[in-house]
Amino acid sequence: MPTSLEKTLIVMPAFNEEESVRSVVLEVYSKLPGVTCLVVDDGSHDSTAEEAAEAGAIVAKLPFNLGVGGAMRVGFRFALNHGFDNVVQVDADGQHDPGGVISLVQALESADLVLGARFAGEGDYTVKGPRRWAMVVLSKFLSRTARTPLTDTTSGFRASGPRAVRLFAEHYPAEYLGDTIESLVIAARARCVIVQIPVAMRPRAGGVPSHHPLKAAAYLGRACMALVFALVRPPVAVPEARITA
Repeated sequence: MPTSLEKTLIVMPAFNEEESVRSVVLEVYSKLPGVTCLVVDDGSHDSTAEEAAEAGAIVAKLPFNLGVGGAMRVGFRFALNHGFDNVVQVDADGQHDPGGVISLVQALESADLVLGARFAGEGDYTVKGPRRWAMVVLSKFLSRTARTPLTDTTSGFRASGPRAVRLFAEHYPAEYLGDTIESLVIAARARCVIVQIPVAMRPRAGGVPSHHPLKAAAYLGRACMALVFALVRPPVAVPEARITA
């Protein structure tokens, strides 16, 4: 019988991450025996795809940049079409420790979506200023929507079980911040069980941070708008499981 890791697909969205993606893929295979890693090259202009392939990853190469949400939807559809039960998002910049995937997947035994929370007691990762204010406000609203305490609703280190994989393969949002904020609303309204567990974050291994400090105020406004759009859109149901012979 396949193990939980053998039925788990690591999806790694990557945009111009040639400096780090090879080492991250190699670390995934080193720490997670039996797992499969899919790197979604999100329209990179460098050698991201080649570095990922040489490290042993399956590579899906997009012709232009779709953003994390679009890249993850590719990953969810790949998982659904190739018989994977679980999908775990791991960043290509090295901030997510692949060793934490084991705890995320174990938590899927009693949940549909597991968030790796950076502010839940493990590690010393900190965020200050408007971006931190946005995270606090979002956590309060989304905790109520998800009917469970959540402290890090914008974390990209998360695991989706079979129900969430089917849901997100059809309805994962591609808009800015939709991959974190709106996806939680979609899952909560579809009655998915959402939990969080503490994880530690690491410094980037390469590349350029996606949020420059000077854009922190804009992040606050965009985050609030993303939440508003998520709440006004109609809920969707989890698609039925496919029946195979």
